[in-house]
Amino acid sequence: MILRILIALCAALTALSPADAQVPASHIAADMVVQVVDPRPGAGTRIGITMTPQPGWHAYWQNPGDSGLPPEVTWTLPEGVTISRVEHPAPSLLTLGGLASYVHKGRFTLLANLSVDGSVPRGTSLPIRGELTWLACSDSLCVPERAAIATDLIAGGGNSAGKDADLLRRSEAALPHPGRGQASVTRVGDRWEVRIASGAPLDWRNVRLYPAQEGWFSAEAVQRVSISGTQLLVSVPAGKSEPVGTFDGVLSDGRQAIAVQAKANADNSARQAPEPQTKPIAHSNVAAVPLGQGKEAKAAIPNSAQDEGPSIALTLVGALLGGLLLNLMPCVFPILSLKALSLVRSGTDQRAARIEGAAYAAGSVLATTVLGAVLLAARAMGHEIGWSFQLQDPRIMLVLTILALGIALNLAGVFELPGPSLSGSWLSRRDWIGAFGTGLLAAVIATPCSGPFMGVALGAALLLPASAALPIFTGIGFGMALPFLLIAFVPRLRRLLPRPGSWMADLRRILAIPMLLTALGLIWVLGRQVGVTGMVVGLGLVMLAAIGLWWVGIRQHRGKRTVVALAPVAAAFLVSAIIELPEASLAAAPTSPETEPFSEKRYAELRAAGTPVFVDMTADWCLVCQVNRKVAIDRPATQHAFRAAGVVTLLGDWTRGDPAITRFLESRGRNSIPYYLYTDAEGRTEELPQVLSSNLLVKIVSAER
Repeated sequence: MILRILIALCAALTALSPADAQVPASHIAADMVVQVVDPRPGAGTRIGITMTPQPGWHAYWQNPGDSGLPPEVTWTLPEGVTISRVEHPAPSLLTLGGLASYVHKGRFTLLANLSVDGSVPRGTSLPIRGELTWLACSDSLCVPERAAIATDLIAGGGNSAGKDADLLRRSEAALPHPGRGQASVTRVGDRWEVRIASGAPLDWRNVRLYPAQEGWFSAEAVQRVSISGTQLLVSVPAGKSEPVGTFDGVLSDGRQAIAVQAKANADNSARQAPEPQTKPIAHSNVAAVPLGQGKEAKAAIPNSAQDEGPSIALTLVGALLGGLLLNLMPCVFPILSLKALSLVRSGTDQRAARIEGAAYAAGSVLATTVLGAVLLAARAMGHEIGWSFQLQDPRIMLVLTILALGIALNLAGVFELPGPSLSGSWLSRRDWIGAFGTGLLAAVIATPCSGPFMGVALGAALLLPASAALPIFTGIGFGMALPFLLIAFVPRLRRLLPRPGSWMADLRRILAIPMLLTALGLIWVLGRQVGVTGMVVGLGLVMLAAIGLWWVGIRQHRGKRTVVALAPVAAAFLVSAIIELPEASLAAAPTSPETEPFSEKRYAELRAAGTPVFVDMTADWCLVCQVNRKVAIDRPATQHAFRAAGVVTLLGDWTRGDPAITRFLESRGRNSIPYYLYTDAEGRTEELPQVLSSNLLVKIVSAER
């Protein structure tokens, strides 16, 4: 505190320096951004103050730690306009000269809510002015700086986005998201113990707790972080003062952060265990050990496999069952059926059957494992993505549409892919290459959404290191391949299948129908993502590929080479992979007056008002989501029960990705959809199953009355 007073004194002396003194340029640039330039009276807009330090310089968090001063802004506002306290992204720890501080390194944005009173007439000019002051520091120098920030708004309908609206959306994703589980802060002897029982998607080995107010504990104090299942414990020596009331802070692993709030309790009678030997993690001031006390001291080994073993095993079972159920999807079932029958139609060679089964499984496992590895790597680099992230890219959707159409035309007999098989069909090709490629293809096109059992398994992958998370994705692929593996390795199961005959050619053509429907569904999703113009471009490329495959079939029937005919197909795939398609201009309209777009802010407002809330996280490419909507959510009985109970539905559309939705899913320990959450008028929350029924929803909301 004394050091901070001295810094403030230096800032005052600097301000009183002679006018002709050399004044250096600011080391941190500041600018103001707004979400909309025409905020609606009775509502408002989100605003941000973006600060960009020069290399080697930094600013301070709201609690600067042992030294420094946080940014402060003094507003000059028109009548009827108010601005909330600014919100900071999570800080990082900086130790220099024996002083530990909480700082912002690199570019960061402070966010606040600008509210416009409902009495302000539309068309009123709203000049927003602010005087921003902050302390800019390098490793050897601190300089007090200031800037005038301003923007001119007009009260309106809230429809005109500001030029930096995308920056604000990214900045929202960087804020600590609310912790959804129970948190407690307890004084145990001379230490504070903070427990968080939630599926927080944090790497516990690098996690650190930052208090928003002074006095709780010193910034340089060594923190011990422990984990058991999904419960996190941070133990830190208490500070000299004795703060009372509510603890506010941020828990961060340097990549993601959650807000922690809990009432502090004294529990000096708590059982004290021997302090386990801990080793600080390199380049951090945190020591990480698993939970373990007294006779359980043997658990205090570098990894917590003993604590996590049962939960990991259950997670793997969930991944296996989820992958197994993916075989029932209309885009996978035809492929599985044909591969199973292909084992029967050419004899009972046990060795060949096992080779095909193993190759099919290898292709399926490789696809899901690679997708999982890409997901984990992208998240490690700070990208806010979840399972099925590839389907949020219109180019991937277009490539998959062409692929699904190609499979349908192949099943219908329009063309054949050459290879050593009885029918010439690639999907029934009897060698390890054909089986491997088919398993790879089946897994890729089976990931539009997670089904039952997979949601929890995929969410658990967020809590685990990559070495433990990758087997979960491998388990999904193995679950998909399990039926074909059983048929390949158990001759008795193959004998239960129908005998081969001419009917198989008819079945093959019938199975082209669900693949055509899959292609139709994919092009519909593409239209939702990129609008009518983008969908027309996509249809043109799909037609080009279809014409090429039709030409291939004609040349095959005439006994001619097909290389030339494949040129349109290759061109369609190439253009689809690199083309930049536009975003849809308008979002989907709510399905009812009681349905609103999802935002964490609106969810918090409704909970605070005691309003029952049904959160529906969905996407156009999610088949289970669409089925649930038709058979459960949009049913007249369900909607009548929702209206009678005063339930507000918050609809989160993940079709093209949304960092705010991704963060919310992560805060609930999930990274996939569908996801449904119901909060009653008392604030109690209940996660609903991924397969819904109208009776289930009616029963849940009827308990309100």
